[in-house]
Amino acid sequence: MAVYKRGYSRYTGDLTGRWQRLVAVPRFVWGRLFGQRYVVALFVLALFWPLLCCLFVYVANHAELWSSFGRDMAKMLEINGQFFLVFMNVQSVFTMILAAMAGPGLIAPDIANNALPLYFSRPQSRVDYVLSRFLVVAGLLSLVTILPALFLLAMQTGLAGFRWALDFWYLPAGVLAGFALWILIVSLVALACSAYVKWRVVSGALVLAFFFLLGGAAEMMNAVFRTTSMSHLNPAKAMNRIWAALLRTEPGAELNTAVCAASLAALAVLLILVLERKLRPVEVIS
Repeated sequence: MAVYKRGYSRYTGDLTGRWQRLVAVPRFVWGRLFGQRYVVALFVLALFWPLLCCLFVYVANHAELWSSFGRDMAKMLEINGQFFLVFMNVQSVFTMILAAMAGPGLIAPDIANNALPLYFSRPQSRVDYVLSRFLVVAGLLSLVTILPALFLLAMQTGLAGFRWALDFWYLPAGVLAGFALWILIVSLVALACSAYVKWRVVSGALVLAFFFLLGGAAEMMNAVFRTTSMSHLNPAKAMNRIWAALLRTEPGAELNTAVCAASLAALAVLLILVLERKLRPVEVIS
């Protein structure tokens, strides 16, 4: 039968499940990312600090190694919320750099090549499209944040015993919730920058500039208005204040936890609106 005589017929084969479609993109993108030398080098570098923290935990739980130094050393080597707060602050820097490397290639090429109509003509919604790319960044960042944190918590519990776990029962939930919030913000920033800028190099630079420019602008407004309340607009400081509250440590800046949470929530909504505005298969331009 000639091609022109064939009418349109809908596909009647089996459809893959939604979760299978969501993990298809991360499976291929992770393989491509870890095939790049600079990503692997940064990933290995990001694991050095957790290794040093493991050494610190080991020394802190073996009094015979430092008992001759007195009580001051014992207080310095205590594993508490302050220890995990420092750990989280250092790892957060690596997450921003990794997001700047992984995020730009997720959405920008699709927009630059007008591939969105092709994606959305499949059984895939905009939510699924964003979620599949979010899993790429979030999964990568989890390898240098949540997994090392779980290992440190397990190591400390094994060495210090069940008593330490009872005294600091809030630390596991605080660390995991804190990292989850930070991964959410950083991933949304990376995706929004990738959707807003078509050039991958510029998009990656914009991810890093986003945090530094907001922090610099907040400090500038603090100096102009002679206040510290503008620091609520700094995502890094706002997140640090939330981490301090979750880990029950003394915050370094006089910021309100509720205002910091509201500021980050507003930022997340703004980034989602950017994605909603840019990810449209058809757009009418007047």
